Amino acid sequence: MQAFIRNIAVIATLTLACGGALAAVPAAAAAKAAEPSSKVVYHVNEGVDHAPQVLRNIANHLDAEPDAKIVVVTHGPGIDFLLEGARDKNGNPFDATVDTLQARGVDFRVCNNTLQARHIDPKKVIPEATIVPSGVAEIGRLESREGYVYLKP
Repeated sequence: MQAFIRNIAVIATLTLACGGALAAVPAAAAAKAAEPSSKVVYHVNEGVDHAPQVLRNIANHLDAEPDAKIVVVTHGPGIDFLLEGARDKNGNPFDATVDTLQARGVDFRVCNNTLQARHIDPKKVIPEATIVPSGVAEIGRLESREGYVYLKP
């Protein structure tokens, strides 16, 4: 009888252990699914003539890899497409495209050093973009501390 009770205790212990392990599998899968497939920082420091190509590259990137985490960091003339009223050479506004990409998870960041050097009021930056102290420092931080891959379109 003691052997029988001992076997039941062993079976119960194994069942609990396996049940706990099995319960951990969905949690681990959910955590893995929440992680982006890649993290990429797009570096933009060229003017509005270059912006349509950059925005197209980002849209294509997301079409190929929808769960990628993309951050666009701008400085110098690269901030110009993120200013209120900015338009491409055909007169099309950039804010609609930026808004669409932001809805897909893209973060846009503007260098405050550039705003100060060019005497641009921070209120001129469109609401979809965030102002960071330094564009180049932000790129360095994303690469070194957060594991982002650098792209220069």
